[in-house]
Amino acid sequence: MTSDFHEVRFPLDVSLGSRGGPVRRTDIVALSSGREHRNSRWAGSRRRYDAGLGIRTIDALHAVIAFFEERRGRLHGFRFRDRTDWRSGPPSKDPTPLDQRIGTGNGQSVSFPLVKAYGSSFAPYSRSIAKPVGGTVRVAVNGIEQSVGSGFNCDPTTGLVIFAAAPPAGAIITAGFAFDVPVRFDTDELDIDLFTFDAGGIPQIPLIEIVP
Repeated sequence: MTSDFHEVRFPLDVSLGSRGGPVRRTDIVALSSGREHRNSRWAGSRRRYDAGLGIRTIDALHAVIAFFEERRGRLHGFRFRDRTDWRSGPPSKDPTPLDQRIGTGNGQSVSFPLVKAYGSSFAPYSRSIAKPVGGTVRVAVNGIEQSVGSGFNCDPTTGLVIFAAAPPAGAIITAGFAFDVPVRFDTDELDIDLFTFDAGGIPQIPLIEIVP
């Protein structure tokens, strides 16, 4: 196999029952005065999930084992639907072309990566979106929605929006989209005990976000 990322989504019915979310790494040094020095070790957050909670039937377990084998354990990444955060706006709202600001035109650039902002005016965090869902991306320039194909295209494998013509200088470029999280298995071993599974036990299936 030549690619370390497979453009395939983890079984959706299982991912919808999983748990997890963003993780950060912060070093904290407590001083004798009682004050603290805090330093972030990571520039951005990283998502972790446990997909085992979403497995309710032996058929679902079988599907996950097959998926694990095809990914060769930790070797190949894949797409994962985070049920709490998978749209440019709230999960309950369909994406609109005004959801997220992704750039400002300069009259020359035609390429703009998708991003999603968290927070508002104090210290918003901008997250790169590399795995949008094909067919869901909507883009506007100065509030005017652009047509897919004639106005722009978006690569669903990279999240890069490419315009047919460069937006004018100062133009506000916005976008709305659905997206998946690029992840991999965080284990090379699935330890499944069918006796405990039949008794209600839940296997651990750890996943971790990656940069594809």
